[in-house]
Amino acid sequence: MNIANYSTWLEIDLGAVRNNVRRMKAITGRGVIAVIKGNGYGHGLVEMGRAVSQAGADYLAVARIEEALPLRQAGITTPVLVLGYITPAMAEATIANEISFAVYDPELAQIFAARAAALGKPARMHVKIDSGMGRLGKFPEDGVEFIRWLKTLPGAEVEGLFTHFARSDEPAHPFTNEQIACFTTLVKALEENNLRPRVIHAANSAAALYFPAARFDMVRSGIALCGLHPDEKDARLPDDFETALTWKARLTSVKILPPGHCVGYMHRYVTTGTERIGAISAGYADGLPRRVGNPVIVGGKRVKVVGGTGMDQCMVPLDGIPDAQVGDEVVLIGRQGEARLTAEEVGAEWGTNNYDVVCGLQARLPRVYFNRE
Repeated sequence: MNIANYSTWLEIDLGAVRNNVRRMKAITGRGVIAVIKGNGYGHGLVEMGRAVSQAGADYLAVARIEEALPLRQAGITTPVLVLGYITPAMAEATIANEISFAVYDPELAQIFAARAAALGKPARMHVKIDSGMGRLGKFPEDGVEFIRWLKTLPGAEVEGLFTHFARSDEPAHPFTNEQIACFTTLVKALEENNLRPRVIHAANSAAALYFPAARFDMVRSGIALCGLHPDEKDARLPDDFETALTWKARLTSVKILPPGHCVGYMHRYVTTGTERIGAISAGYADGLPRRVGNPVIVGGKRVKVVGGTGMDQCMVPLDGIPDAQVGDEVVLIGRQGEARLTAEEVGAEWGTNNYDVVCGLQARLPRVYFNRE
């Protein structure tokens, strides 16, 4: 894809993604379940699926069946796990495409098992345990009997067991160790009753790096595979992880405005003197928040958006960048010269985090992929 065609776009280094998968496997000594939900954390679902598979991911994990099926349609054969709810109407598609899925509700489990038996293919179940998140899952004390019951259902294959951590990106907080202890007690009870599923997984990116006891058979990593910190302050990645995504746009107008001239909707900015103002081809329909002061890099210098952010455009001051001209690249996430804007910094500016930033990058943004090794 030729970047000259675009007014705003994402550049994604799949070589960095593959490096991060390999580093996670090496650090943890475990298989990796690569979480690529949310359009691959904004990096592109299918392309991320291919890249992590090439790097040796053991499973791909998504939130919904609507994310799983495009992976199969793209010819990706790596095992796929749906972590969230699937409607009964999608049972046949799930089973026919050999997609593993979370189980925590007896009625749904019966429906899927019965459909699998009719199709002559297994319903590949991963039992979800609520060890303290308060979301989906069976309580640990019910785990042994639930799995014992599942194993009596024709068509059911209890392939995995998993839980999710609420505070693992705060390594100093004791709650993750409490969850690990609770989950480990269940695993031992299953082993004693000869009910242990083949794949036990609990650790997300932060837990995989900071809580070795949570690694079990595989680790379940998402944000780290993109080269983004689970938490910039408390759960940083090792230095050899590589950030994959850059967001760029172009200057589409450069003009001199007189003193007292209003800029943007609601006239949120008014020039105080003669000012050089540029327009950028990026707005809130691309994932840039509708706010004043978003930081960007122009001509190797940081500037802040003035006049608010529109759906498709925003404006920046250019008095300190005299060489800026129409067509120049502007960086919204990434590096230009010595200046850099990380997704973590951008998230802090927006009052959120890097997950929110990259997952909010809209589908209309062209994604240009590089395959550096």
